[in-house]
Amino acid sequence: MSDPTFVAVLVGLSGVLGLAVGSFLNVVVHRVPAGASIVSPPSACPNCETPIRKRDNVPVLSWLVLRGKCRDCAAPISARYPLVELGTAALVVVAALVAAPALATATSIPETIAASAWFLALAWFAAASVALTAIDLDTHRLPNAIVYPTILMSLGTGLIAAGVTLDAALAVRVLGGALALSGGYLLLALAWKGGMGLGDVKLAVAIGALLGWVGWGALAVGAFAAFFVGGLVALALMVARRVDRRGGIPFGPWMLAGAWIGIIAGPSLFDGYLDLVGLA
Repeated sequence: MSDPTFVAVLVGLSGVLGLAVGSFLNVVVHRVPAGASIVSPPSACPNCETPIRKRDNVPVLSWLVLRGKCRDCAAPISARYPLVELGTAALVVVAALVAAPALATATSIPETIAASAWFLALAWFAAASVALTAIDLDTHRLPNAIVYPTILMSLGTGLIAAGVTLDAALAVRVLGGALALSGGYLLLALAWKGGMGLGDVKLAVAIGALLGWVGWGALAVGAFAAFFVGGLVALALMVARRVDRRGGIPFGPWMLAGAWIGIIAGPSLFDGYLDLVGLA
């Protein structure tokens, strides 16, 4: 069992880290699709172009203090800024809670390295999930500048964890999950022109590696959950007449949602399904 004090400290630090990363992701979300630098120039009001002061760049709090308006020109500041920051913090906290048991129970250097790699992979994926969701909803694109590093992080940390613990089964699951999920999406992209893009296929490599790390049951649940959640959202949008059947709905956000369902509850949901159908 995880030490409550350890978990509380880990969650608190992860929340603060998530807020800071979320603030940076607001820059990423706006600049990466445009091919602009995420380093310079400094952030500025899009209306009056006045550089944002340091005291006005505190995640969430500054937006609340300024009441959602620019200090200089009073132009409204989108609520998406604090939502991205809060969303990132929430997902990084989830990553911490998922990784906490492994971190708290590690009794050797290899186990500690593997547990730390797991937390690093999840924390990165949390940030990438927020950025890719916002960008895909805006542009219907999943930028390689974010997807490729996420693939590298998911595969790299998984194989490092497998290597230091001499866990061949983990290496097989990480590589097998990446190949299986991306292969399935590639077949869909080839068969369903316009319905699935290569960005989805590439993202599936990273998702498959992480779900494989959790287990084959998590991979199955995560893959199914993406289509289940995406289908429900698409149906709701069509009923509300926000889109029609020919309207394009980005699938990346639902792939990411399915991935988190698989990571958090995949094994228990899969075992529950096997019990239900009498295959346990």
